[in-house]
Amino acid sequence: MASVWSQAESNGRTYYYNTITKATQWTKPEELMTPSERALANQPWKQNMSPDGRPYWYHSETKATTWEMPEVYKNALAQSSQAPKMPAPQFVAGGTSFQSQPQQRERDDYGERMALDRQIGYGQMDMNGTRGATFDTQNDPNYATFEEGEAAFISLLRRQKVQPDWSWEQTMRATIKDPQYRALKDPKDRKAAFEKYAVEVRLQEKDRAKERLAKLRADFGTMLRRHPEIKHYTRWKTARPMIEGETIFRSTNDDTERKQLFEEYIIELKKMHIEREAVTRKSAMDELVHILKGLNLEPYTRWAEAHDMIQSDDKFKDDTKFQTLSKSDILTAFENHIKSLERTFNDERQLEKNSKVRRERQNRDRFLDLLTELRAAGKIKAGTKWMTVLPEIKDEPRYTAMLGQPGSTPLDLFWDVVEEEERALRLIRNDVYDVLEDKRYEITPKTTVQEFLSIMDTDRRTSNLPPDTLDLIFARLHEKVIRRTEDDKHASERHQRRAIDALRSKIKHLSTPPMTAATTWESIRPQIAHLDEFKALESDDLRKQAFDKVIRRLREKEDDVAERERVKRDRRELRNGHQDPRERDHHRARGRTPEPDIYEAERRKAMADRERQYNYKAGATGLSPPPPAARSRDRHERLGSRGDRTDKRGHRLADIDPRDEGRDRERERLYATKPPRGERELDYGGSGSGSGRRRRGSDGSEGSARKRVRREERRREKTKTPEVVKEEPGLRSGSEEGEMVEDD
Repeated sequence: MASVWSQAESNGRTYYYNTITKATQWTKPEELMTPSERALANQPWKQNMSPDGRPYWYHSETKATTWEMPEVYKNALAQSSQAPKMPAPQFVAGGTSFQSQPQQRERDDYGERMALDRQIGYGQMDMNGTRGATFDTQNDPNYATFEEGEAAFISLLRRQKVQPDWSWEQTMRATIKDPQYRALKDPKDRKAAFEKYAVEVRLQEKDRAKERLAKLRADFGTMLRRHPEIKHYTRWKTARPMIEGETIFRSTNDDTERKQLFEEYIIELKKMHIEREAVTRKSAMDELVHILKGLNLEPYTRWAEAHDMIQSDDKFKDDTKFQTLSKSDILTAFENHIKSLERTFNDERQLEKNSKVRRERQNRDRFLDLLTELRAAGKIKAGTKWMTVLPEIKDEPRYTAMLGQPGSTPLDLFWDVVEEEERALRLIRNDVYDVLEDKRYEITPKTTVQEFLSIMDTDRRTSNLPPDTLDLIFARLHEKVIRRTEDDKHASERHQRRAIDALRSKIKHLSTPPMTAATTWESIRPQIAHLDEFKALESDDLRKQAFDKVIRRLREKEDDVAERERVKRDRRELRNGHQDPRERDHHRARGRTPEPDIYEAERRKAMADRERQYNYKAGATGLSPPPPAARSRDRHERLGSRGDRTDKRGHRLADIDPRDEGRDRERERLYATKPPRGERELDYGGSGSGSGRRRRGSDGSEGSARKRVRREERRREKTKTPEVVKEEPGLRSGSEEGEMVEDD
């Protein structure tokens, strides 16, 4: 039985096709395998080739590989070599005997396929209804090879002028009577040879058609070139009357073919025209670039200005090739030129900027070298001030080159050097602290530098230190001790003031007997001697100060009550039409002298303490305080230039706090007289053009006086300062000196 598998190739690779199931596969079917291939396929080892051509074997299940041939593979090869081989059949062209059973079956199939040939060739009726001639199969041609038989069959087809578009039945009717028809015994081979012949004939016809068309195209193109009036924009209906008298035009009768050849020629003309325009445009663009360079444009030149300059150029106007350029092309060339100018300009600016940065860095390096020289000479040390070094370097070129330069200033670099000295001084200062701690020596405000140096000489850690360094450390330690002593003193005074305020509060709240402005210190002292607040104060002077504050506050309250009563009385008199109380108060207050301020000395002392505290806090902390602020120095110079100015009570103005001075003015205002009637008049309204001020008393009625009083009260209510929200009684700060005032 014939195999259902057939072998074919695709892109040089062999594949196998099942004629029944129409299935395809790359692996060789077992039916087509030789005994040796079948033996090797039944074992897991497979042979393969490495990229360098060396054979190796791999196990299809375990994926193991080896360069040596496995024993299983060797045994399979041995078995396949011992398998009996079938004798190869002897092929004889036209022969009928085969040695194997499958070949016999194929022969039977061949007989069946020849049924149509027998029906047509052996006296049977053909398709046209005529009986075919019979012929003897004893004289069939025999060829040694299949290729010779195929060539003879194809030669028969050529002799019979078989056309490639014929069907196989037409070909059989035309050739079956020829003995060469049986040059191939198998009808399948004859049909395959016919198909091969048809393909060759078609290819030959195509080649001949191509050759004819190529020759016709060349001749047609030559004919069209002889007509220069045909341009790249000429149409077929315009060109046809020009060339229809030509011999080449009549060499073909297909008008479609003529039109196609003409259009191909027109496409060629268009390409040539485009190439010529491109060359001309490129030349014009290159020339335009030279024109732009000659115009000396700036990077910031605008397009409108540049366009006018280009249009006015003589070379641009005279040359016709510039007419091929559009305005967009000229703009593109201008933009490219401006970008080039900007790039060059930016590169120059960047070089200049880099040069400036390099120069500034060199100036800083040279100034640092100058500071290093001053540091090596001992002119810059820890605690050195800028004003000390400036006179020595103000004329130095390395310093003047740094002035006005961005980045770090000479002062910044100077403080960096001083900070380095300060860091070195901190290490020495730590050794000094260790020595003082080991010696159990404490620096006091009265300690001298000689005593300090003598202590340092006794220890090997500080005995070799420079005297200037030790002097600087001692000055800072001594200053710190003085500040600490002053802080302790201020804290003690603050505590004393609080104790005085506490005693004052106790005296104020005595119920038996109640305190009045007429109470004396001798009468009240026995009643408060047992209080802790009384014992907290060391001297009677301090205790008496607390008492005096209470008496002073009581007197001020009595004065306020009297003042309010006086105001009420004046209002009543004014309402009844009596003399203006302001005039009477003016004469009454002329002979009054202000009460002396018994706290003036304490206020001046507290102000001086605040000044010292401010100067202490304003100074920079650390080992190297900065120079004093210019504002404090200017204030000191202003106060010194004005001299010792005093007020009417003989106090120096420089020692008086402006806030205390304002408080004194407010206190004196309570005792000052009001302006006389002629200097200030009441506003009775009527500010219009038709109204005027009325003289007081012009209206003798009592009702007019009451109206004026009410207007005056409303005006005062509007101008009166808002009242402060009353808080719960308690202690609060009454002044900046630390006086504690208790609410009523």
